This record gives sequence, structure tokens and C-alpha cells, in this order.
Amino acid sequence: MSFNRREFILLPAATVISSALPTEQSMADSDIPWQRRVRRVGQTNMTEHDPVALDVGQWADYWASMKVDAVLISVTGILAFYPTQVPYHKRGRFLGDRDFFGECCAAAKERGLHVIARMSPDLNWEETLEARPDWFQRDARGEPIHWPQDPRLYLTCMFTSYMTEYMPAVMREVNAHYDVDALYTNAFPPLFGVPGVMADALNTCHCEQCKQLPPPGSVEYWEAFNERVVYLWKLYDAIAKEKKPGNFYFANLGSGAACPVDLVKLGAICEWFQCDNQGRGGEETPLWGATLQGRVCNAVLDGKLAANVNGGYSTTTPVWRNTAKSPPEQRMWFNETLAAGMVPYHHLVGGESGLGEDRRGLEPAHRYFEWTAQHGAHFVNRRSIANLGVVIGQRTHLFYAPPPGARMSEYLNGLYRCLLEGRFLFDFVHEDRLEPERLKKYKALLLPNTALLSDAQCRQLAAYVDTGGSLLATYETSLYNERNERRVQFGLAEIFGIHKTGDAIGTNGNGYLARIERPHDILRGFTDTHWLPGAENRIPLAPVADPVLTVVPGYPSYPPELSYPRQSRTDEPAVVLRTRGASRLAYFPGDIDRTSWRSGNTDVSALLTNAIRWVAGSTEPVTIEGDGLIESFAWETQAGFAVHTLNYTNPATHRGWIREFYPIGAQKVRLLLPPGRRVTRVELLRAEKQIPFIGGSGSIEFTIPSVLDYEVAALYSA
Repeated sequence: MSFNRREFILLPAATVISSALPTEQSMADSDIPWQRRVRRVGQTNMTEHDPVALDVGQWADYWASMKVDAVLISVTGILAFYPTQVPYHKRGRFLGDRDFFGECCAAAKERGLHVIARMSPDLNWEETLEARPDWFQRDARGEPIHWPQDPRLYLTCMFTSYMTEYMPAVMREVNAHYDVDALYTNAFPPLFGVPGVMADALNTCHCEQCKQLPPPGSVEYWEAFNERVVYLWKLYDAIAKEKKPGNFYFANLGSGAACPVDLVKLGAICEWFQCDNQGRGGEETPLWGATLQGRVCNAVLDGKLAANVNGGYSTTTPVWRNTAKSPPEQRMWFNETLAAGMVPYHHLVGGESGLGEDRRGLEPAHRYFEWTAQHGAHFVNRRSIANLGVVIGQRTHLFYAPPPGARMSEYLNGLYRCLLEGRFLFDFVHEDRLEPERLKKYKALLLPNTALLSDAQCRQLAAYVDTGGSLLATYETSLYNERNERRVQFGLAEIFGIHKTGDAIGTNGNGYLARIERPHDILRGFTDTHWLPGAENRIPLAPVADPVLTVVPGYPSYPPELSYPRQSRTDEPAVVLRTRGASRLAYFPGDIDRTSWRSGNTDVSALLTNAIRWVAGSTEPVTIEGDGLIESFAWETQAGFAVHTLNYTNPATHRGWIREFYPIGAQKVRLLLPPGRRVTRVELLRAEKQIPFIGGSGSIEFTIPSVLDYEVAALYSA
């Protein structure tokens, strides 16, 4: 029985788009590579049982009705889904002589969809281990490493000929028999930490090949790891192009700023950044996990495709891979994907009873994809409109050892939340892309404990300041070089005018306080107090002239009789603020960003938010005034401009899934327009209506009446 497309068309008809606006069909007629025209992606991860359970016609009809441009079809993970002749490529017990992959591939092609052949080289069976023991990871005792969820499976090693012998054989067999457009590997490169850097039994290999590598956990190991990834990526891409020149290879990626592969090297060679960022678990994961990933991609891809995989299944801990995620949570993950400039990607697992036993996730995703297709030109972004940059220190996230009990994600999340509370628009800037041409659009750069910076990067930041750029940094920023070697003094000491007098001081009881010494813009809103909370950890500094805040050292929090400062005034600065020409410079010796995140203290967040506003200055390209916790993006688009507003005002912003949405009221938007550009119409894409505006040349102002979960103000420009 074929899929009934009409079941899923529940959105009202779209507002008629003017003939001057490019449609998705006209965009498809351009001569740019097909993957750069992808706007929606779909995937059903096949199970061993699917050859006798999944209805191929119904599956293909569903994805075609979703208006996806490409589908990923399982070639193999641990099992072949076609009658393979490659040694050790095991067929599933329900496959028989059936060519299940071939049937799915043909059905997708009949419906005009691009086909991506999905493979997964991370595991293989015990019988393969017996025949080719040299392909597998080994523990410190030399024993092969079991996959803990099924003892019949063992982990393969990316440094062995498994990746250069077995995987190319599978790829070439697929090329020879099927009309595929790209090759994809899941679980390579390793997603959850660099092997040998992150110390756990499933991440450090002691096979004969790995014994020849630099010491695990070292920067040298990471460099060897990156060399291997790039080599294999180029090898597989060349194999893809053996089929036809327009084909390509891409791999499984993600992990935000802690991506295990060098993001800049990867950005130069990859055509499709696959963000395996399928949703939040049950832990305290902030709601902006998808937008953070999108910002990372924007920092390194220069406009190439980034697709964010949205798991339609339960991504919680424990996982239930065959039951549906809550519709509001799924919708917000799609919202964030679009707002951050990525391509939405709907992912399901298994097709029991034809298209799945739990079909609750099908209709909401279908409606969402239909809506994006109606407004396609407004999601084709040309450039971000933001003049504030956040430096993402990838090496810091991979190699820096934070204080005991701390996690690297806390520094970035703490700053991120303050940026949202301050309603700033911002981009991420990778530490290895600090060239003047890239930085000139930014009024200020923020460095959240960016501990590892090379001498060359410090010089680039100094040059940025010399041209009038402003900086804000926290804690151990620039105290280590790019090889994770500790400096005697900060690499940015001269820029900030700081001098370290000792090693980090933590908290034992009551955290240190910051005494207000004189008025300043960063103290806006603080009245009736001489003290503000400091941070959990700090680097002691030499005195500076005319300080704004000084340190009151920590003391016991219990018993209360001892909870008072032994020294109520010092000359140790709790913040260092400088102006240098047009530049504004702010350095916090405490881990104020992490402390803000960990404590939730409103004073700490307000102080950091005020400091960001001070270094950023008053010239913001976009301002949005109103109530609620929101995240915003502004883009120059194919149709003109677009302002995206995500409503995070929800009790599940930081933990658990969204159960329902809580609307916020009017949001007043003001956008500065480039010279020579004029806006002729403003349309709200979710509300499906036009709204009035003031101006339209030089600047424009309009009000979004309310936001339930997400609104996109589309500005048509002449």
C-alpha cells in the first residue's frame, strides 16, 4: 500500500510569493553543485528486520511528499542490505537473495530524489576478527575490544587497512551497481572525542598500528589523527568520483566546538558537514544545542552545506530509538536548525509495520518540511548580519584541563546564555581564522577561557586591536600555546595590561567577592551594594591603576560565625578595563562565564552581560526589544533579509524536553540596511501575514506581535 500524501498536508496555503522572488525550482536550475541546493534531507536508518518489515513504496512516497532533496539509504553498518560479494561483508538474516538497498535506491530515483549511500565502518563481527585480527582495536592487554551492547561485535581501528582495503571494496561495489550520488560514513571520524585524547576504553587503541603513533592525549597524536582523517576523506572522495565527477564523499561530524577533527582543515575539503546532533538527552543540555552547532559550521564552511540531523525518535537517556520525540521538542530543533543557517534533516530508525509502529513523529515533520518548501528563498542565506564575534578555541576544548569538576562546555554555555539574555546577535570565529579580512566586520571579539592560543594568533588579535577592534577575555585565555604548553605570562598580557602573580585560586567555602571601587558602565543596574559575587576560580593579578572592581578573598561559608572576610579590601583587580584608541578591552581573571552557567547567579550573568555591551559599543546592526528569553539571527538572503526569533521562554530550556510552548508578546525590531538597499515588504512566515513597517531605506523598524516558538520576519528587498 502506497503512502497517502494527503494525510500530512495540514498547513494553510502559503501567502502568494511575488513573481520577482526566486522559487525552489528556479534555484534548482542553477549550475551550482546539487549538494549546495539541498534544502531538506531524510533518512530511515534500516534495521536487520526491515527487508521483511519496511514497505519500500510507502517509504519512498513519504520522503517524496516531504519534498526532501536527498535520502540516505543504508548500504551497510554491520550488515549488507544488498547481495554483496565483498569478503567479510555479512548479510542480514532476513535479507535472503533480496536486493533491498537496490529496491530503495530505485524507488527514490523514480521520485526524483538524490541517493546517498550510508555506511558505518566502526564495527564488525567475531568471524571477521578471527580471519582479519589486524583490523580491530586492542585494549592495553592486546585483547580485541567488544562493543558493550552486543558481545558478538568488535571495534575496528581507523588506522588499519580495514579503512583502505575493506571500505573501498564496499564503496566500489556500490558504485558499480547502483545510481548513487554520494557516499557517506557514519561513525567515522569518531564523534565523541579524539581516540587517544579522551581516555576511555572505547577510545584508546593499542593495536600494532596505533603503537607507532605519538603518545595518546598529545597534540602530536591529534595531528596524526587529522592526517589520517584527511587522507581517508580524500581517498573516499576520489572513489565517489569514480562513479561520476559530481559525486562526493562526506562523513559523520558534530560535537560543536569540541569536534574531534580539525575544523578548519575539514572545512576546506568537505562538501557536506553532517551534524550528528540529533537532539537533547535527559541531562542538563541547554535548548540552544542546535544553534550552537550551526554557529560552528558557519565559522568554517564559507557557505557550504551543513545539515543538522534531527532524530525523530527519543534521544533521551535511556534511549528508545523506535518511539517518537515530543512534537514541541522536535519542532524547536528544526527551528534552531533553520535559524542558524543549516538544512533540516529528519531521521527515523526502522520500518516495522511498513513505516514504523510509532508514527507520531511523521506528521509534524511533514508539515514542517512543507512549510520550509513554501518559503525556500528566505532560507537561502548569503551572509550573517552580526558585528560581534565569539572565538571558539577548538584546541582548548580538546586539550585544556579545566579545574576539577569543571567541563569545557560550561565556559561557552555561560557566555552563550549571557549573549541571549543581552539579546546580542553574534557569530562564532574559529581560532585558526583570525585573519584581518575575516575580522574586519566585527566590532568586538569575545574569548571565553580560550586558553590555547599560539604566538601568531596573539599577534593577530593584537593587530585587530590596533585597527580599533575590542576584546573581552576570561580566566586562562592565552596562558597556553597551541601545543598546550603553559606560558609564564599571558600571551595577551600586553594587550590587556595584565600581569599574573600566581597560579589559579579556587573556592573553599564562600567564593571571593568583587568590591565596587568606582562607577562604570559594566556596573549598570547594581545599587545599594559594595560587593558583587566573583567567580569560582581566578588567576591572581598585579594591581592596576584606577580599578573598577577589586578582589575580596574567599572565606568559609560554614559555620556562619566564620562567614566574613578576613581581608575586606585588596588592590588585586577582579576585572581589568582599558581603552586604547577606539578599542575597548575587558579581562576577567575569574572564570565568570563558567560560574554564571554553574551557579545561575543573576549578578554574575548581569556583570558579564554589561561587560559584553561595553566592549561591543552602541552600534548594533539589529536590535530586538521585548520580553522573554530569545535567540536571534539576522541574514541577508536570496530574497532580501530575514530576522529569525526563537522563543526559549520555557521551563525546559535547560533540562528535559519541551512539553508545550509559552508565547511571548510584542518584539520591536530595528535593522540597519546596507547602502543602496530598500525594503518593500515585511512578511511573517509563521503567522503567514504581512506587517507594517517604518523606514525601509537606511534602516527599518517593525513589530512582531507575538512569538509562540519561532517567527521569521522576511524582508523583501529591491
